[in-house]
Amino acid sequence: MKTLVLLLQLSCALVLSGAQMPNLVFMIADDCTYLDMEVYGGQAKTPHLNKLAKEGLKFTRCFQTAPMCSPTRHNIYTGLYPVRSGAWPNHTCVYPGTKSIAHYLKDANYRVALSGKTHISPRESFPFEYSADFRKDGPGTKPLYANLKKLFAESKAADTPFCLFACSNEPHSPYTKGDPSAYPPESLKLPPSWVDTPETRLHYSKYLAEITFYDWQCGQLLALLDDLGLRENTLVIAVSEQGSSFPFAKWTCFELGVASGMIARWPGKVKPGSTTEALVEYVDVTPTFLEVAGASAQDLDGKSFLPVLLGKTKEHKKYTYGLHTTRGIINGSEAFGIRSCASKRYRYIRNLHPDTRFTNAVTKKGGKMDYWTSWTKKALENDPHAQAMVSKYQSRPAEELYDVRADPHCLKNLVANSSLSAVRKELSDKLDAWMKSQGDQGAATEAIAHTRKAGFGKKKGKKKP
Repeated sequence: MKTLVLLLQLSCALVLSGAQMPNLVFMIADDCTYLDMEVYGGQAKTPHLNKLAKEGLKFTRCFQTAPMCSPTRHNIYTGLYPVRSGAWPNHTCVYPGTKSIAHYLKDANYRVALSGKTHISPRESFPFEYSADFRKDGPGTKPLYANLKKLFAESKAADTPFCLFACSNEPHSPYTKGDPSAYPPESLKLPPSWVDTPETRLHYSKYLAEITFYDWQCGQLLALLDDLGLRENTLVIAVSEQGSSFPFAKWTCFELGVASGMIARWPGKVKPGSTTEALVEYVDVTPTFLEVAGASAQDLDGKSFLPVLLGKTKEHKKYTYGLHTTRGIINGSEAFGIRSCASKRYRYIRNLHPDTRFTNAVTKKGGKMDYWTSWTKKALENDPHAQAMVSKYQSRPAEELYDVRADPHCLKNLVANSSLSAVRKELSDKLDAWMKSQGDQGAATEAIAHTRKAGFGKKKGKKKP
C-alpha cells in the first residue's frame, strides 16, 4: 500500500469547492522567543506581522517538540516527533527511507521549495527546490528574492500550486542584522528570569533588532505575493521557532523554550483579526498542509488543525510534548536529557540526569554569550536574584511543575505542592505513554544520541599523500 493516499477529488474537498488548488507559504524565524515580538506584546517592532495578524488568525498556544534548530525543522517537515524520526539531537538526520512533505505534495502536483536555512538531513528525505534568498537577501539586494519571484511566476503561469518554506536565519546569534539603535539598552524591560547587567542589555538590544529584520523579510515576501496577484489563493503561516538562545529558552523545556508564535492568513477562509487558544504543535504543520492540498499521508504523529483555521472548532489537542538532549550541542553536558508534557495551564518537566550540571553555548567560558560571565560575577558578589537564576539554569531537580498561565517564565516550581499532586500524576502518566509510543527509553535514548550524527559509523577515507 502506498504511504500517500491522495484525495484529489476537488468536488468533495473540504474547503476548495472546485476552486484552484491553494498555494502554501510557511515563514519561520530562527531562535526567537515569541513574547519578545510586538505582535505578542513584546518590545521588538513587528509592523508586517502585526498587519498579518489583523488579516488572519493568531495562535497563542503553539509549541514545538524540541527546542533546537535541527530537531524542530525535521519535526515540521516530516510530521513525526523527533525520537521516532531519528532526529532528536541537534545536527543529526532522520532514519533512512523517512519521507517528508516534499514527497507528499510533489505527489499531489505541487512545486515544493525551501529557501534559506536548512539544517536537515539526508537530502533524499527532503527533496525540496532549494534556494538561499530568504536567508541571504537584505535591503540592498537587487533584485530581491529573485528565485522566489521566479518560483511564484512560473507556478502561476503553469497553473501549478506551490508550497514554500521561507526559513530565516534571524534572530540567531551572533546578532548582526537590523538597527540596534532602535532599542536603547538602558530603556529595555528584561524578563524576570534574567540578570540585569550592561552586557545582557546590549545583547538584548541587538537581538530585538534582528527580530525586526525577520519581520522585514516577512513583509517583503508578503509584498511579492501581492505584486503577483497571489494573496487571495495562498495560505500563509508565520512562526517564531523555539525560544531565543538567552537562558531559560532554547535548549530547555521551560515554557519559553518550546512555545512559539503562529499567525495564519487565508483570505476568505480564515477569519481576519481572530485569536485562538487551541493547542497546536509544529508536528501538525505537515498534515494540515496536506489536508489543505487535498492529500494525506499515513502514520504521521501530527494532526491537521485545518478545522481551527476555518473556525469550525476552538480546540485541537489536550496535551503537548517536549524533549531535549544536550549531547552533541556546543559545550553541552555529556548527558542531560529532558522530557516534558503540558496542558493549557500546567507544564510538567522531567530531568533525566538531575545530578548533572547543565551546560551549553550560553555557559561556555569565553564564548559568544559573554553576558553569562556578568551573571556569574554578580552571583559571586552575593546578588540574591543572580544566585537564584544561575543556580536554576544549571542545576535542575528530577521533576518540575509550573502554572504557565500565571508563571510563563517558570520561576516557581510547584512539584511539591500537594494540591497539585493529581496534575503532576496526570502529566507524568501522559508523558510516560507518549515516550512509550515513540520508542523513547529516556536515559538509554540519550546515550545513543551521538549515533544519529550524519556519517556515524562510516569509515573516514585516508588522506591523499
